[in-house]
Amino acid sequence: MRGLMGIAALNPSHETATQAFAMADNDDVPFNRNFPLKPGVVEQVRPGVRRILCDNPSPFTFTGTVSYIVGQGKVAIIDPGPDNEAHAQALLDAVRGETVTHILVTHTHRDHSPNTGRIKAATGATVYAEGPHRASRPRYESEKHNPESGADRDFAPDVRVAHGETIEGDGFRLEVIATPGHTANHLAFAWPDRKLSFVGDHVMGWSTSIVAPPDGSMVDYMASLERLAARGEELYFSGHGPEIPEGPRYLRFLIRHRQARETSILHRLAKGDADIPALVRAIYIGIDPRLTTAAGYSVLAHLEDLVARGIVATDGDPVIGGTYRMAKGRIANGE
Repeated sequence: MRGLMGIAALNPSHETATQAFAMADNDDVPFNRNFPLKPGVVEQVRPGVRRILCDNPSPFTFTGTVSYIVGQGKVAIIDPGPDNEAHAQALLDAVRGETVTHILVTHTHRDHSPNTGRIKAATGATVYAEGPHRASRPRYESEKHNPESGADRDFAPDVRVAHGETIEGDGFRLEVIATPGHTANHLAFAWPDRKLSFVGDHVMGWSTSIVAPPDGSMVDYMASLERLAARGEELYFSGHGPEIPEGPRYLRFLIRHRQARETSILHRLAKGDADIPALVRAIYIGIDPRLTTAAGYSVLAHLEDLVARGIVATDGDPVIGGTYRMAKGRIANGE
């Protein structure tokens, strides 16, 4: 996941990143942090599916961004990655002697889309995506910090695609699945014939995805998890980390995890008013201090939803600097 590269531009070792997120998340999701793929190495993981890791590790991108090559002979590249010439060259070397016909972009965070221009210039391939970057909601005037600094605002696709449309190539037929939440323009690309999906940052096997307003929306994110869970694809290929077998089952863990986060927020607010730092301290026990800002935005995403539902109240807009309380007549379980 892009995580929040604009909020915290960190670049520690692979081991540090793994340890940091191990502390940030509860053990209620069966994470898999075993991903030995090295940057620049082409790995064929299924017939018609190859992947290459970019050398951009951080606590928010894990070991780096994973780009995928779909098909053989005439191929599609999914998520060309960050502004990284070495990674672009590794992708082009991997398809030497083949024709790149399609470039697909799951979303417009700076670790996924900026390399698109290099690949298009070298191949002439058509670029498909939901559209340019946009926020899930307008910014409030009271919002001082802009967590969208990790957005790729220079990106524009050749072809804008929407939920339910198909993208066909030589030997592959991918279905577009709208999965907003991590960003408003996030897409997954399903390959129903192979029972697999390329899910970008919407679902990751190594960590939960960060949902940071106004870039992201918790309401949209939860609805997108349900949308994906209702489908028949079993194997998920993510934008970071290893593939996820039994994808719909894994999604149920993520849904329960988010529901537990909401319950924890309400439990703390039942004890009295709290700002977001206090909520983070109460909920994310033992969190790496470098991740507290990102955790705060995930808490804000839950609070936006709770305020909209009338369960939690705040003075003014629900923003990162606000103070929150249970709405009158509400108790900790939201009744």
